Amino acid sequence: MLGIAGCGQPGGTGTETAPSDEAPAAAATPGPEVLPGPDDPRPRTPAEYAAQRVSWGSCDGFATDGTALDTALECGRVLVPLDHDDPAGPLASIALSRSPATGPVIGSMLVNPGGPGASGLSTATVARGTPVADRLDVVGFDPRGIGASVPAVRCDTAAEFDAERADDDVDTSPAGIAETESENEAYAQRCADRNDPVLLAHMSSEDVARDMDVIRAALGDRALTYLGFSYGTRLGYTYAELFPDRVRAMVLDGALDPAADVSEETVAQAAGFQTVFDAFAADCAARADCPLGTTPADAVARFRALVDPLIGAPVPAGNGRALSYDDAITGVQQALYTEQLWEPLRRGLTELASGRGTVLLDLADLYNQRLPDGSYTNSNDAFTAVRCVDDPRIQDRVETGAVDREFRAAAPFLDDGRGTGEAPLDSCAFWPVPTRADPGRLTVTGLPPTVVVSTTADPATPYEAGVALADQLGAALVTFEGDRHTASFDGVACVDDAVTDYLVDLTVPPAGLRCP
Repeated sequence: MLGIAGCGQPGGTGTETAPSDEAPAAAATPGPEVLPGPDDPRPRTPAEYAAQRVSWGSCDGFATDGTALDTALECGRVLVPLDHDDPAGPLASIALSRSPATGPVIGSMLVNPGGPGASGLSTATVARGTPVADRLDVVGFDPRGIGASVPAVRCDTAAEFDAERADDDVDTSPAGIAETESENEAYAQRCADRNDPVLLAHMSSEDVARDMDVIRAALGDRALTYLGFSYGTRLGYTYAELFPDRVRAMVLDGALDPAADVSEETVAQAAGFQTVFDAFAADCAARADCPLGTTPADAVARFRALVDPLIGAPVPAGNGRALSYDDAITGVQQALYTEQLWEPLRRGLTELASGRGTVLLDLADLYNQRLPDGSYTNSNDAFTAVRCVDDPRIQDRVETGAVDREFRAAAPFLDDGRGTGEAPLDSCAFWPVPTRADPGRLTVTGLPPTVVVSTTADPATPYEAGVALADQLGAALVTFEGDRHTASFDGVACVDDAVTDYLVDLTVPPAGLRCP
């Protein structure tokens, strides 16, 4: 089946940061010493976990994505049980970052950028320069199994991931499907072999939401103030369903629909990327040097003419590396998350027309969180680990074939023309622990007013999903008319003012608010 980008904000699966020449900091390697030994004092009951207080200090050693954390941030940890039903059992250490309020403090605001799999430590600076940062300590966190939290999910070595990126997996003949499924099953087995099964079984959004409640208590807040982007909206609505009476304020931006069918969600996301590709193509066509030509209607055909020759024939990309077809598609999808990356995308496609792939490979590295030393963060392994326990598993090849056909129709720019109506099962079909999926409309009572922000042409999380989530939560819906992934604190005054007034003063945005 054709791949689709993850639904992150800043972070591992779908970032919004342009490639940079700035030398990154060395990646941290937080080890098991952040967990207490078997004879050390540790929480053993829910009340003892809630009684923790965070000891804030330096963020040295906390960054895992190759870039140094803002020097004004403070970092710390809280302990949570891997299995909240076994509070005396194995532990996880959750990494936190904090941007302290600059004025009179009314509490803390927890922030998550999505993914799933993205580190959230850098997002503690998201509201800097606004009244939110004046009145609230903004706290980022690496969810369990991710980034600097311990233990962290790891399935592939860097060499194994490099090899996977070089493998195009476009053959949908019976033999090609069998080969791809064998690779997917082998990946699932490596994850089983290299990780604690208790950790893999408890990577769900419900587990993280329960961790968030421990964090809330450890921060000393009676009720949670939360800002969640993209997949982080799932953490938010899961928390709201579990603990509606412990919510002070909640903004969910770039929403998922709890009742959405996973196959329909995949196709809808493909359509979203096609919409933004079309917008990029129209913008590009107005420029004399557009590699897709001056006629937007021809952009898909021109794009396919550039990328299709890469199948089985990668091109040089500098430093002894090559751009594969898979990496070219990933790099393009990365750039479609935000208009800030449209200029590098134009350069990358122009470069590809001359037989080189450096820029597109940089974009693919950004998406895949490949660091300059050739190592990777664990964002991709964590992405799979979360989705395999959060979502229903497709184990019917008739369904995978149908999704593949609909995907290709929804996103022609991603269609390599090799569809046969059949497609392989993905790694989740072979995952070593059961899924905990329970899709359906939310049933929440006693929840205070919340806010959902949804973008009309969001490439990763369709606008309609935000409408549906707002309806299920009884939330105020803020509509941003744009073609980017998420909008809060991204320079749109109409959105930022509404979100700020709500988070600080609990002033709910007016009904039907639309921001151009």
